[in-house]
Amino acid sequence: MRKFDPWPVFFRREWRRNWPFLVGFAITGTLITKMTLNLSDEEAAKSDFVKRHHR
Repeated sequence: MRKFDPWPVFFRREWRRNWPFLVGFAITGTLITKMTLNLSDEEAAKSDFVKRHHR
């Protein structure tokens, strides 16, 4: 007799509940990454955050 595998049931149920969070997290991460990569050294030097934290 085959053992019952709960993982497919679990992932299907959790995907239905959590997809808005996961999609929003992916979109937010993509936007932050694009904005960070487009930041030039001059803009970073003018940044209050960089001045305050010396990074």
